[in-house]
Amino acid sequence: QLWWILPQAKAGRTGSWTATLSHREKASREGFSWKDKPGDYLDLLFNGRKVMRYMYAYDDSTPERLNDTNKPYHHVFDAEGENLLTKGPGGLYTHHRGIFIGWNKLEFGGEEYNLWSMNGVAQRHQRFLKETAGPVLASSESLINWNDPNGGPIIVEQRKITVFRQPDPSILLLDFHSRLEAVRGDVYLNGDPEHGGFQYRAHNDVSTGSERAQRVAAEAGKQTPDDIAEGGKDARATYLFHEDGIDPLKDQDLPWAAMSYGLNDRRYSVQHMNPPENPRPTIYSAYRDYGRFGAFFKKKIGSGETLALRYRILVVEGDMPARRELAGNYSAFIEGPKVEVLSYE
Repeated sequence: QLWWILPQAKAGRTGSWTATLSHREKASREGFSWKDKPGDYLDLLFNGRKVMRYMYAYDDSTPERLNDTNKPYHHVFDAEGENLLTKGPGGLYTHHRGIFIGWNKLEFGGEEYNLWSMNGVAQRHQRFLKETAGPVLASSESLINWNDPNGGPIIVEQRKITVFRQPDPSILLLDFHSRLEAVRGDVYLNGDPEHGGFQYRAHNDVSTGSERAQRVAAEAGKQTPDDIAEGGKDARATYLFHEDGIDPLKDQDLPWAAMSYGLNDRRYSVQHMNPPENPRPTIYSAYRDYGRFGAFFKKKIGSGETLALRYRILVVEGDMPARRELAGNYSAFIEGPKVEVLSYE
């Protein structure tokens, strides 16, 4: 495959390019590269700067380690590659982890399993299938078993992420592809919008000033009304949709949802895009001020069948982009440029 960065172009216009291929004895150090810490995590670098981290460790030696490693997920780094923008274990709702997928009422074999919080079950990374890295993009494919309490796979997932080179202020443009195969019988992906689907959770520091965190702490007797959380109101997440008047609790099949939040004295914005070929109806859980949002649906996967999903996540530094810009991002996702090879020598 040949990938390149398309210069800014108006819709409906055509253009032509000539590609010249050459062979290098040594790969260029510029662009994307992968760096693995075996058995723990895989970092994606761009010109040596950390962009993403795939957390794939599994350790059941203690309950604490099992809690920390019971499912694989992806972290996002800031523009300098130094600080995480996403949440790991612990904090407000320990099972919320970076960019992740799952359902809390998955039905299989007459039983119901929580493959969201991972109560007695786990999503377990098996192996890497393929890695690609170059000046334009990087991709990684992994095999993940969604296991029952006995360690047997209910679903075998092929998860592929592709990250594209982007200009500032974009930090990350990620395409997430997941193929969920029901390997031992019918599976029903069930749950609710706050406990299922493909979701993004901002760093836990965002939650310290949220209404939910303060209520949870107050109920536990750990916080007084005068105990002001560090995150403050400026850190709280806010949301934007494709048109005014959207009620994410009721309105279905939104094309995208966007979230803005404060962290480390900066503002970040995340757009979550859901193409029309994904299962319907889809509900966006996009209202929590602690910074978790994503797309949820219910779906049966017949025995031996595979459900294919794809989403796009865009992370930028700065205030929430204008709705028109976000709509353009979505159009580029579902109606990208069409390419025709005219000649090849």
